[in-house]
Amino acid sequence: MPAPRSTSHKGKLGVREARKLIEEYGVRGFKFHPTMQGFYANDRMAYPLYEEINNGGAIALFHTGQTGVGSGMPGGMGMRLKYSNPMYMDDVAADFPDLKIILAHPSFPWQEEALSVATHKPNVYIDLSGWSPKYFPPILVRYINSILQDKMLFGSDWPVITPDRWLSDFAKIEIRDEIRPKVLKANARKILGI
Repeated sequence: MPAPRSTSHKGKLGVREARKLIEEYGVRGFKFHPTMQGFYANDRMAYPLYEEINNGGAIALFHTGQTGVGSGMPGGMGMRLKYSNPMYMDDVAADFPDLKIILAHPSFPWQEEALSVATHKPNVYIDLSGWSPKYFPPILVRYINSILQDKMLFGSDWPVITPDRWLSDFAKIEIRDEIRPKVLKANARKILGI
């Protein structure tokens, strides 16, 4: 049985709710979990919502890669990992070039696709939450240290990974000293405009 269509998709009502959240409550970002919501990020049904998020100057964050939800359960609880391939976010980044997009988590098993999208599209960033840095693949560490140093963002994925554990493991991997402050704070300040 296919995963159910996103229960959070509300069409025009969802667009109005997003506008209200941005204008009246100062919401700065919206998270999408394509695997749990059962949709491809580039599905046109979501485009009016992305447009509203973009118009409001907010950020769209998309879960990417494997999820722990349903892991080890029969049929993965109906979760389809294919929805969280970061390549689908490439279409969104191309169609909304001013929308700030964050690819949440190292995108296992699609890490190179995520790096490709973030390298190619100036409006795409990667957050490093959800994985202990000790498990980061070498190619991700290389890109953090080089061409994507200004587009990598700290995140722990608490309570699964505590900030203290993430920071301790991050201190042990080969990241250049001048880049650590960018990942831990400066890049987030830039994308948030603070």
